[in-house]
Amino acid sequence: MIHFKSSADLVALAEKTEKPLSNIIWEWETERSESLPDKVWEEMKKRLHVMKQAVMQGMNQPKKSFSGLAGGDACKLASGNSFIGPVVAKATAYAIAVSEVNATMGRIVACPTAGSCGIVPGAICAVQDFLHCSDDVLVRALFTAAGIGQVIADNATVSGAVGGCQAECGTAAAMAAGAVVEMLGGTPGQSAQALALALKNMLGLVCDPVAGLVEVPCIKRNAFATVHALVAAHMALAGIKSIIPADEVIAAMYQIGLDIPRSLKETSKGGLAKTPTALRLKEKL
Repeated sequence: MIHFKSSADLVALAEKTEKPLSNIIWEWETERSESLPDKVWEEMKKRLHVMKQAVMQGMNQPKKSFSGLAGGDACKLASGNSFIGPVVAKATAYAIAVSEVNATMGRIVACPTAGSCGIVPGAICAVQDFLHCSDDVLVRALFTAAGIGQVIADNATVSGAVGGCQAECGTAAAMAAGAVVEMLGGTPGQSAQALALALKNMLGLVCDPVAGLVEVPCIKRNAFATVHALVAAHMALAGIKSIIPADEVIAAMYQIGLDIPRSLKETSKGGLAKTPTALRLKEKL
């Protein structure tokens, strides 16, 4: 049986078997679910299809959410000129697109949560456009992302109510960073480095949804966290390492989450949710 508890375990398994992380997680899920490899692959492919549908819908959906607080920003990014390069520009637009679909009660994949649903699709779909690669490469990327998410969930938390937004957007950025590294031909060890680099730059991020809705500041944070993921992957692929190992970063994230006051953990009782503008908006809704 395939067994892992940490990112170090995952990397060791991949290096021992000379397989990419995606294969390790694919095989692990096949064993865990007592299913067939092809069936597990097809299930992941279905999730990719939902993600890509959300990207397309969001990029062409100018309507506002029911609250009126969000909506239409992905369209603005799609139609505007960009000075930041096509991959980053597309990644931010795609991330916001998926998050806006979520805000309008559309169909998305929680990855790992609904509040952070745009980060992984935004990053891997933008990189697919750059590489002109097949959807099979994206399916593999999702297995790698899933493995990283599993490690964080097992050793810390992916819940904003428990660990703040660092646990949601931070985890999603770590998942995306590791996945993008594999898409671009990096090693399992470099994926772990990207995990660490992405997550440690999100430490302390509070969860403070305005009016209790996963719209402000959540949607725009998805776009920023997607860029974090791409930068982390870029650094890891260049050979830059996190001085603090990935598993210690995960542990630190969890402890910080426990130390964050309850008012800053999805309760809307602190942070941006208590600003005068946020309180006025809440009164109107």
